Amino acid sequence: MTVELDRVIDDARAKRSGYKSFGDTLPEDKSELHTLQNFLSTILSWFICCGRRRSDDESRGPEGGRGDESSRRSLGTLEGVFAPVALSMFSTLLYLRTGFVVGQAGILESVLQLVLAYFILVMTVLSISAISTNGALEGGGAYYMISRALGPEFGGSIGFLFFVANVLAVGLYVTGFVEAMIENFGPGGTMVKHAFLKGDHDFWYKYLYCSIVLFVCLGICIVGGAVFAKTSLLIFLVVVVCLLSVFISVFAKNSTTEIEYAQQAKHTFERRNISLECFQANASGFVLQDGANYTGLRAKTFKDNTFSEYQKDYITKDLMTFATVFAILFSSVTGILNGANMSGELKEPSKAIPKGTLYAVMFTFISYLLLIILVGGSSDRCLLLNNYIFLQEINLWKPFVLIGIFAATLSAALGNLIGASRILQALANDHLFWFVLNPATITTKSGNPYVAVLISWFLVQLVLLVGSLNAIAPATSVFFLMSYASVNLACLALELASAPNFRPTFKYFTWYTCTLGLIGCIVMCFLISSLYSSIAIIVMLILAIILHFRSLPTQWGSISQALIFHQVRKYLLMLDSRKAHVKYWRPQILLLVANPRQCSELITFINDIKKGGLYVIGHVKLGSLDSYTTDPILEENPKWLGLIDYLKVKAFVEVTMANTVSEGLQHLLRLSGMGGMKPNTVCFGFVDDSKPKDTLSFMNNERRRRFFTRLESGKKVSIDNLFMNVRGDGDSGQLSPLEYVKLISDSLKMQKNVCLCRHFDQLSKQSIVNSKKTLFIDVWPVNLFRPDTANFFDNTCLFMLQLACILTMVPGWKSKTRLRVFLCLNAQTDNTLQKQQKLDAFLHQLRIEASVKIVTWDHLVSHLPVMSGNSSDKLTLMEKFHAVPTEFISSINQLITSYSSTTALSFMYLPVPPTDVRESETYLNSLRLLSDNLPPTVFVHGLHPVTSTTL
Repeated sequence: MTVELDRVIDDARAKRSGYKSFGDTLPEDKSELHTLQNFLSTILSWFICCGRRRSDDESRGPEGGRGDESSRRSLGTLEGVFAPVALSMFSTLLYLRTGFVVGQAGILESVLQLVLAYFILVMTVLSISAISTNGALEGGGAYYMISRALGPEFGGSIGFLFFVANVLAVGLYVTGFVEAMIENFGPGGTMVKHAFLKGDHDFWYKYLYCSIVLFVCLGICIVGGAVFAKTSLLIFLVVVVCLLSVFISVFAKNSTTEIEYAQQAKHTFERRNISLECFQANASGFVLQDGANYTGLRAKTFKDNTFSEYQKDYITKDLMTFATVFAILFSSVTGILNGANMSGELKEPSKAIPKGTLYAVMFTFISYLLLIILVGGSSDRCLLLNNYIFLQEINLWKPFVLIGIFAATLSAALGNLIGASRILQALANDHLFWFVLNPATITTKSGNPYVAVLISWFLVQLVLLVGSLNAIAPATSVFFLMSYASVNLACLALELASAPNFRPTFKYFTWYTCTLGLIGCIVMCFLISSLYSSIAIIVMLILAIILHFRSLPTQWGSISQALIFHQVRKYLLMLDSRKAHVKYWRPQILLLVANPRQCSELITFINDIKKGGLYVIGHVKLGSLDSYTTDPILEENPKWLGLIDYLKVKAFVEVTMANTVSEGLQHLLRLSGMGGMKPNTVCFGFVDDSKPKDTLSFMNNERRRRFFTRLESGKKVSIDNLFMNVRGDGDSGQLSPLEYVKLISDSLKMQKNVCLCRHFDQLSKQSIVNSKKTLFIDVWPVNLFRPDTANFFDNTCLFMLQLACILTMVPGWKSKTRLRVFLCLNAQTDNTLQKQQKLDAFLHQLRIEASVKIVTWDHLVSHLPVMSGNSSDKLTLMEKFHAVPTEFISSINQLITSYSSTTALSFMYLPVPPTDVRESETYLNSLRLLSDNLPPTVFVHGLHPVTSTTL
């Protein structure tokens, strides 16, 4: 005993962090409270011989001292899992509600309900066993398993539901304890002649008794939580002895005995069982019959109790049904996670949890089955319905049952109060709910979370206001069923994800056992109470959504990622590019970015026009792998992923290394995407001599502080130092005009649509959203370098219209902008009205809402020389670049500028670069002159049909 006592003191000095389970002990200080705690712990330890004796060699570390871990993990299967689980599963049903269940549901339905409840429990135990044997299980129990399997979003929300379930269970067990006290020591009590407790009909006295009992539980949790955890085996033995006394008494007392109804059931104004004639009264209301018979084991009694006969409960006055009786039965056997909650104190949790839990489930099922049969075959139904503690009257020694009731209910209440506080502490330590739960992290020097215990105690006080065991039971059952459903869901997800590292040593489970358990839990939830079930699901989903927007730490690992990978791979294999149809075309864009500091607005703009398509941000790092000891791209990827998170765009990142940008672009175009998801459009920024602006830093300064702050290892994501600064006035650009034009040519060779984006440092979507006037998205569907082709529409024109139309569907753009299409005509030779009507009809056919703006350019075009090519070749020549005088380009630029005072964005025709590389600089200068002083402008060239007029 000295060794054991030393170990208890050692446990008290072991300071822990993170999740604590039942074994929290005493703070080490010199105060009077410390002396009192040590005294109480010592007395309890000697009185019940708590814990397991271990030799000095077993309890000492390598240097002769005791290790914290070995002293903390001291419980085996029997006392650490089997006893706590069995005790919690006996709780209120064993002595207080077995007669109620049999009296209401009959023997057949009682057995059916028991089998149904235990079927759900066994399926859940198989899931618990599988998860707990898949690697090292730390302290944290069921919450730890669920959160680390399903991820922080669902783990946090389900952990909250599990905490609520434990709080409700404490209220249930404390209420059961007090009901037994009143039945025994109140008016008409079975143990005393003169009552010293007020009757059950006096609500506030009952609430006072419940509060006193709960306060005792609070004191034990704060002072002797570890000692209680190690006394569970002794308490379990006491409950089993009392249960054996009931079995023996049923066989020993085989004669008919009349037993009085409970005092509350005898009130004449509360006659409920008229159809069964359980009460007989004269005209004045005087009760002539106030009891029913215990018959001993009789075939007639068994037959009379075989089928159900649902009546009103004499405590709640409510009519019972199959669902309400099942709720009361199930709420009393919801202790299968108590063993998992002890994971922090178990020597070998991966072995003890499956074995101990399954043995406890088997033992309690057999016990309940025998008790239902014996009670149903020996007691009149009226007795079962009107005296819930009749087992005391038939026992050979009445105090046996009373001791059993007190031991079962009080130990279950203590276990769930400690469990609730540890779950709350775990939620607080994981920092899932901001600062709200921070007080729950406060502990004593030994790690006992006394603030979490106090919070749990206060919430149970509120639950006790419900006032009745039968009224608390449905909510308790629903919340526990939701918790069990989440365990089955976690195991099912792990199994379906087919992750190679999911290799539990427990093999007696499959995906369909998880599915059956999950379906069973959900169905019974709604059968018990659709209201409570709906509330539980809504609360869980709201918390999951909030935690999702919190962007919580990712180091846990989330099963959602494994499932997404599994499903995405499957659907990518099904996505066949050969079956693509123009009706379902969408832009799949590769945006080539040199430095994101100078194009953050462009990145967000491309995110707007992708229309649910693939979006890849590509970057080429110049160099050769031979110059590095390790791949430098591995260091680059996290920076770009951080940029995507910061800008909140739905994009992928592809970074490659090449000797030239052109070579790197070819890598990206060939290898970006997968299967049927490959880029069909390439976007570039514009190369000119203007000084770039650091739009990323500007956006960072302007962005308001968000309530939902992203966390990554407890720190905010910062992008200030991730990328190099923009170039200065004297610095040259990364690309020469020749190289830049080559990128355009290469993209077109590889059959990709091309977009060149200029002036996007001027774009501010927030300004567009806040604008008081309507702005326009302008489309100029004409090759301005070939005015003679203005009467034709090719794929590029349609592509421009498609992109502009997509932009008007995007929130922000949709409400503040209108689409405007410019029709350039020669007033002297063209039929203006006819062509406008024709374009309007064409836009209507494409289902594009736009206004047509007529622009006459006779005064500009008339000075141009006649261009080569006859009318039959004009459609082919339309996409070609034709060098025109700079004066003409400047005049066109001024014309466009005159219409752009209310323009938010312009789409313009991009001709194919000249084949002669010597003209590359002329080509680029012409584009620059054409777009000078304009709003944000996109030069577009399309190769393939992108619109459809068919169904």
